[in-house]
Amino acid sequence: MALFTLVVLALVGAALGAAPHHRAPAHYRPAPAYHPAPAYGHHAPKYEHEYCDPTAAPACNANSTLTYCLEDDEYPTYEIKGAISADQLFAKKYADVADQSADDLVDMVTKAQEEAFDYSYYTGASTGDSPYDVTHWAGPEGYICPYDVVYATPKRAQNVEGKWRIIVNDVHYYSQTARLETCLFPEAACRALAPCYQSHCTQKSVYHRLLSFDPCDPYKGLFIDIYKLPSACSCHIPA
Repeated sequence: MALFTLVVLALVGAALGAAPHHRAPAHYRPAPAYHPAPAYGHHAPKYEHEYCDPTAAPACNANSTLTYCLEDDEYPTYEIKGAISADQLFAKKYADVADQSADDLVDMVTKAQEEAFDYSYYTGASTGDSPYDVTHWAGPEGYICPYDVVYATPKRAQNVEGKWRIIVNDVHYYSQTARLETCLFPEAACRALAPCYQSHCTQKSVYHRLLSFDPCDPYKGLFIDIYKLPSACSCHIPA
């Protein structure tokens, strides 16, 4: 019985050993399972980038001679929020005094006084035969050169290089406030001064450093830029 078992096992082993064993040739490379897309050739899609002119006035400045916009219907709030979130140095760049008034910025004049100044009587030019009629000499309390005062948070402005930037304002409760004083009657005679002085009201400006965003190059992120904004209306007496 044991001999019979050995014979059977020997025959099975011989049969298995005789089975052909196919090996892949050395140069064999399996075909790729994917099908590469054809090259586009002359039909490749073209991506054209529209030129952005930083000196072109924005829509908010249409029909205006000012170099800033206090309102902007196209203000990119979403992009500014993203730039603030991505800027790790934002807290070091940003600073503002939001609550401003004459109480803090004008000596010897209170906020209530300044807001009560009324120049509706003064035209800045004669309504009679003389350029210094009653509208020039009369009137209630006020500045010698009438001007409009606004504590503004400009949305866009033209920098000192003539390029329009977006100003970070009213986003995530962040604001940048500026006191803007604009002559009501530029080059008009200073109120209550005699004609012999040949005086005139002159618009004055100051440079403001404001945290800004370039709509033509959003990858620059937030940066400080410089703007010239109206600061006072002063009386000038020539030599």
